[in-house]
Amino acid sequence: RRNRFILCIWYILNTVFLVATTGGGGGGRFIKIGDGTSQEFEFPENTKGVIVISSGYHGAVGTSDRGGWKQTVTVRSLEPQVLSILNVSDSGGTPGPLRSYVIGIRSGVAGTAPLLIQLLDLDQDSGPVVIEERSDYSIRVSPGGEDSGAPLLQSGGLSHFSQNPVLFALLPLIFVNKCAFGCKVEVEVLSCLVRRPAPVLLGMLGQFLVMPLYAFTLSKLASLPKALSLGLVITCSAPGGGGGYLYSLLLGGDVTLAITMTLVSTVVAAAMMPISSALYGWLLGVHAALHVPFIKILGTLLFIAIPISLGMLVKLRLPGLTRVLLALIRPFSFVLIVGGIFMAYQMGASILADVRLPIVAVGVTVPLFGLLLGYGAASVAGLSAPHRKTVSIEVGVQNSLLALAVMQLSFRRAEADFASQAPFIVALSSTSEMLLLVLGHVAYRRLCPAAATTDV
Repeated sequence: RRNRFILCIWYILNTVFLVATTGGGGGGRFIKIGDGTSQEFEFPENTKGVIVISSGYHGAVGTSDRGGWKQTVTVRSLEPQVLSILNVSDSGGTPGPLRSYVIGIRSGVAGTAPLLIQLLDLDQDSGPVVIEERSDYSIRVSPGGEDSGAPLLQSGGLSHFSQNPVLFALLPLIFVNKCAFGCKVEVEVLSCLVRRPAPVLLGMLGQFLVMPLYAFTLSKLASLPKALSLGLVITCSAPGGGGGYLYSLLLGGDVTLAITMTLVSTVVAAAMMPISSALYGWLLGVHAALHVPFIKILGTLLFIAIPISLGMLVKLRLPGLTRVLLALIRPFSFVLIVGGIFMAYQMGASILADVRLPIVAVGVTVPLFGLLLGYGAASVAGLSAPHRKTVSIEVGVQNSLLALAVMQLSFRRAEADFASQAPFIVALSSTSEMLLLVLGHVAYRRLCPAAATTDV
C-alpha cells in the first residue's frame, strides 16, 4: 500500500508538471529540445554530436510498456546535406510520462537544417498515432576555419586561377585564335541574319527558357539538394560559351552565326540570368541573395568582341596575315580544347573531391540534351545543315564560368563549393563530349570524304 501511495503521489506531481509546462490543453507542446526557449542550435561542420529531446506526453492512464509509456519519437532532417540523423534512442530513464531521447547527428556542409520531429503514441490498436509534430526547431551548421565565410573567389582554390601558368600560356593562343575567327566572319551572312533572325531567336529560346526548365525538372527527379539544384539551374541559364564558335568551325557549322549568337546571348544574359535566378531560387526555396556578375558579363563581351573586330579589320587590310591566321586556327583550337579540359579539372579538383554520382549523371546529360534540343528545333524550322549544327552547339555549350561566379558570389565558402559542383561537372562534360564529337567528325571526314562533303 505504501508503495502504491508513493507511486500515486509521484504520478500526480508529474501530471501537474506536464500541465504547467505544456499549457494543459490542446494548445500545449509535448516535445521540446533543451528548455524550449530556443528554436535554433549550432554545430560546426563535419562533426558528430547529439541532441536531447524530451517528451511530456502521458498516454492513456493505466497503460504501460514494461513500466514505461508506449511512445516513441522520430526525427528527420529536412536538409540531409547539411545535417544527417544517425540514430534515435530512448535514454532509458525512470518509467513515466516524462521521457527523453538522444538523437545522434552528423553535420555536413554549412547551412541550416530544419528538423521534423514526431511524437508517436504506440498504445493504439490501429497502429502508431502522431500525437504532435514539430518543424520549428533547426540546426545551424557553421563553417569551420577563420576564412571559411569568405567566397572561394577571394580565398581557396579558385584564387589561383588568375595565377595559373597554364592560363598565361594559353592567353596568347586565345587572343590569336579569336583574331583568326574575326577573319572568318562574313559581312554578307551578318546582313542576312538581321533580315532572317530565326537561328538567333531559336538559340535564345533554347538557352534561356528550355534549358533552365530542363535543369529544374531533372534536379527534382534526381532529388538533388537545393544548393546543387540551384547551381545546375543557373548553369543552364548561362549564355553560350566562348568555345561555341570554335566547335562550329571544327564541326562544319556557320562561324559567323556562332559568333553572333554568342555575343547576343551574352547581352541577353544580363537580364535573363537575374530573372531565372529569382524564379527558380523561389521554386527551390533557396533564399540566398543571388549576385549576377554584370562586370564579368561585360568583360566576356569585350573579350570576344575586341579580338574578333581586330580580325575583321585584318581581313580587310592585310590579306597575307589573314591567310596565316586562318592556317593556325584549327591547330590552335585543338590545343585550346585540351588546355581547357586540363584547367577545368585543375580548378575544380578540390571541389569535385567529394562529388556524388547523381550530380555527375545529371551534369553529363545537360550538354547532350542541349545539343539535341538545338538541332531538333533548327531542323523543324527548316534551317540549313551548317545552321542546324551551330544552333545545336550554341544551345548545348554554356558559359559555365559565369554560373560559377554566381555561386561563388552568392554563398558562403562551403555552400559555394558544394553548389559549384554543378557548373564544374557541366563544363567538364561539355568540353569532353565536344572533343569526342570533333574527333569523330575528323575521323568521319577522313574515312568518308565524299559523304562528309555531301552532308555539309
